Amino acid sequence: MNMKRRTFLTAGAAMTTVAIHQLWNPRSSFAQNGKVLNLYSARHYDADNQVYEGFFNKTGIKVNLVEASADKLIERVRSEGANSPADVIVTVDAGNLWRTQQSDLFQKIPMSSLLYSRIKSSLRDPDGYWFGFTKRARVIIHNKERVNPADIARYEDLADQKWRGKLLLRSSSNVYNQSLVGSIVAADGESETENWAKSVVVNLARRPGGNDISQIKAVAAGEGDLTIANTYYLARLANSSKPEDREVASKVGIIFPNQRDRGTHVNISGGGIAKFAPNPEAALQYLEYLASPEAQQIFAGSNFEYPVVDGIPMNSVLTGFGQFKSDPLNPKVFGEKNAIALQIMDRSGWT
Repeated sequence: MNMKRRTFLTAGAAMTTVAIHQLWNPRSSFAQNGKVLNLYSARHYDADNQVYEGFFNKTGIKVNLVEASADKLIERVRSEGANSPADVIVTVDAGNLWRTQQSDLFQKIPMSSLLYSRIKSSLRDPDGYWFGFTKRARVIIHNKERVNPADIARYEDLADQKWRGKLLLRSSSNVYNQSLVGSIVAADGESETENWAKSVVVNLARRPGGNDISQIKAVAAGEGDLTIANTYYLARLANSSKPEDREVASKVGIIFPNQRDRGTHVNISGGGIAKFAPNPEAALQYLEYLASPEAQQIFAGSNFEYPVVDGIPMNSVLTGFGQFKSDPLNPKVFGEKNAIALQIMDRSGWT
């Protein structure tokens, strides 16, 4: 399944990564003593290593990490069944959280005054199965020399024929785009969203493909005038040690869509306690740690994601993008609508 398994240990101030080749036994005395957390994560960011170290320093609990894509993690936990060693499942995008919940792989999280007080209701499952721990705004990126930002204000404006042959997009298989389209379905209805999607496809400069970074680079190079991307990808380019990346970032600008109505689409990465978690107390401690100022500042400062907790300092690159109004739509709603969104995208020719 192309998964990575690692254990994060702390020796003094340094963190050592040890490869694990045998299956971890969650019923061992070490696990039963609450000294380990079995984390299944679809996040693949270096900044998360700092989170694991911080959690160990605070609790003495070591993180045993299995890292893979969301689909592969869901498949693995399903196949492991009641014998799964997973304590916490963390993934990116509400669509993946929804699929994990629909697969009956989460358990309801015990009442935690810390989690409920720090994380807004719009960023967590209404039934208490998962919480969002970082936010990512999906914005319109434009070529500064070729687009006046005053000429486009809403996601819906991407359907305007004046952008014919000027739009670059990732494919419909990308869950970020599925969630965005799901949010538009929630706002505008299925019929209107399908008409919008068909016009968007007509405006494409090329067949959809690539990742967010490649779309941004293509816009900077003039292969298209507009694209849609998560803000942290542009922040990474702007903060890169490579001059060529910083040059790309300097050639493009951000438009936060729908500021005069519902607000910009904001997705999350988040997680919950696995249904058969052998260490549920450690799992709850880990989720609460993710909502701590320490962890939130790592996400915002090192990985350029927006914190879910108010008052957290952010990297200057991120703050330089400016403040914006967020769509308050609960992620569960556009997670539920991902399947409908994909059907709409397929029918419209957004391949």
